[in-house]
Amino acid sequence: MAAHMIAAYYTKGCDSHEIFSSLKISKDASFEENINKYTVIQLDMNDVVTNKGPLSVSEYIEKEVINELRKVYPSVPMLDDISLSKAIRQIYSSTEDQFVFVIDEYDVIIRDQQYSSELSGYLSFLVSLFKNSVTSPAIALAYLTGIMPIIKENTQSKLNNFTEYTMLNAKTMAPFVGFTEAEVKDLSLKVKMDFKELKRWYYRYNLDSLDVYSPKSVINAIEERKCDDYWTQTGSYEALKDYIILDFNGIKNDVISMVSGEHIPVNVSKFTNSRVINSKDDVFTSLIHLGYLGYDYKDKTCFIPNYELLQEWINVLEDTPDYESVVELIKDSKKLLEATWTMDAETVAEGISRAHMDSNIIMKDHFSPCSI
Repeated sequence: MAAHMIAAYYTKGCDSHEIFSSLKISKDASFEENINKYTVIQLDMNDVVTNKGPLSVSEYIEKEVINELRKVYPSVPMLDDISLSKAIRQIYSSTEDQFVFVIDEYDVIIRDQQYSSELSGYLSFLVSLFKNSVTSPAIALAYLTGIMPIIKENTQSKLNNFTEYTMLNAKTMAPFVGFTEAEVKDLSLKVKMDFKELKRWYYRYNLDSLDVYSPKSVINAIEERKCDDYWTQTGSYEALKDYIILDFNGIKNDVISMVSGEHIPVNVSKFTNSRVINSKDDVFTSLIHLGYLGYDYKDKTCFIPNYELLQEWINVLEDTPDYESVVELIKDSKKLLEATWTMDAETVAEGISRAHMDSNIIMKDHFSPCSI
């Protein structure tokens, strides 16, 4: 949504005044200066890797984009073997047209091991565009989205001229990353849904001390008029499973504590997104970026944000042999709750007795037996 919005705002390919004229941006002094004034190059990296065929990612992008540029700028000569950065410089030199790049899910190549052989060439391609003093006057803006932060691997950390907004530090973008509480309340009133139930399911990611709700899940719940686990439609089940079975000291105990509702200290400062996981802190930092954990910037702790994510964790733990005892305790907790509701004193007594025998988990806070 954000990528398409930015493309629609800046592109010379259409007149989008009607879309933006009623929004806050129209009151800004830069509105007329920027709206529909640039040549926008928009790339969806999922589409690129699907259609690139035998070409490398960077070869495919250069081939396709340069072919389009030749159609848009037929008067600018471009040799057959010209690079994209040089083609942009030539167009800028001839026409003074500046470019806006919008690259959605730039990190597909970094996250997926099947593209390991292409990583170096892809990163060099990005550097040639966005960290090139000769090309930079031709590029007015580059907007990249990704699940993970910009990779810091070997010399490719030269992509440090971007301003990053992440799940660890969203800065001024925090109110726009998810839905604020006021926005969710407003939506719940419009469709007559129980706000407390929405809050239980989709609250809270802590971004720079601002609590926000999972936006995709809230939208799905509002559209379906039902709170449910919508994370399975967007998240990666295997990613979570692969991380928590890594044999780093303390992972299992900390996972158990987080399922119980506790916050766990985590050091996120050493994480480089280099695709090499070296410690428990790397595991938890990765899971924060993937959305499976929330991060409290003030306390430097991670936690399972809400009931929806708790269900995802439980689903994964059920298929992970090392966590069988945890799953059994969760099932016992559900049985205990049901027995309490039905006033089955014998089953309640038996359940409490079993719970006292297990010293590994103390169910408390908002993930107590009543919430699970």
